[in-house]
Amino acid sequence: MAQVRWKKYTLQFKRPSGTSRGVLTTKVSYFLIWEYDSFAYPALGECSLIEGLSPDPKEGYEHTLDLVCQNLREGGNSFPDLSAYPSIQFGLETLLLDIQAKGSKQLFNNAFSKGSKGMQINGLIWMGERAFMREQIVEKIHQGFACVKLKIGATDFETELSLLRFIREEFGSDIELRVDANGAFAPDEASGKLRKLAAYDLHSIEQPIAQGQWEDMAQLCEQTPLPIALDEELIGISEFDEKKRLMETIKPQYIILKPSLHGGMKGSDEWIRLAEEQGAKWWITSALESNVGLNAIAQYTFEKDVQLPQGLGTGGLYTNNFDSPLYLQGQIIRFDPNKNWDLTAII
Repeated sequence: MAQVRWKKYTLQFKRPSGTSRGVLTTKVSYFLIWEYDSFAYPALGECSLIEGLSPDPKEGYEHTLDLVCQNLREGGNSFPDLSAYPSIQFGLETLLLDIQAKGSKQLFNNAFSKGSKGMQINGLIWMGERAFMREQIVEKIHQGFACVKLKIGATDFETELSLLRFIREEFGSDIELRVDANGAFAPDEASGKLRKLAAYDLHSIEQPIAQGQWEDMAQLCEQTPLPIALDEELIGISEFDEKKRLMETIKPQYIILKPSLHGGMKGSDEWIRLAEEQGAKWWITSALESNVGLNAIAQYTFEKDVQLPQGLGTGGLYTNNFDSPLYLQGQIIRFDPNKNWDLTAII
């Protein structure tokens, strides 16, 4: 008989990681756990939360996990409405796939999970002092990353421009550059900043202004000198009609999907459908999950036959992550089905 429970787990960053919303030193995930004697590993689903970003209500979160576990014990026929809890929606989807996979963590039958193909990812540059950011840039490019993404908006803008100038002068135009402002620009200054950024031949900028300012964002997307990708803008919108209204109002060039924040795989599929109907492009990124959640997102992403570099390289951020079959080969993320998981910390 299966044993079903959940467990809270605090991931520890190797070094404080800066974003425009502050500096992170820890991050909480909850794991849905289905233990069955014949499984090589317990089936797992990670419910990943980011302080100040995840839309899931704190009140009632653990009670909702209790309800999900209770329903799993009773046959899984009437789960609670999880539209307000996208992280739990993603965790449940992942758990159910892993139960079907008998705990193997090979959630999809594709070339990625079989180990024969990988996916290109971008190299993420975390915020910090200029010297630290420059050090990361050089390291990522020397590791073979052809696409580099810089978090901007929390330090001096001229310093950030100087880093982009350094990349172009040192490494030329072959490096694809993405920047992520995390909504840091004020609407009245955004156009001017976008013009300055465009001088460095950027691939795109994520979320230049804060979410919820649809008309301002629509105007930016219409007039922008470089493509704009919506990120935080999508968070907290679960109804299909509201998603459609947002896309038709703003008309972005790209959207970025984080299954833990956007209603799991089901919610992400809806966003993809709307983007493609409108001619917008998209890519998928992890949201600081452990290797359990990252593995699920990577396998789901590969199912989409993606062509752009994806944002899936968070596995090495933590001191207490779980050893997994995921690994990086230069700028390619891969899965080795012959390598074991070490899940002792949550079993």
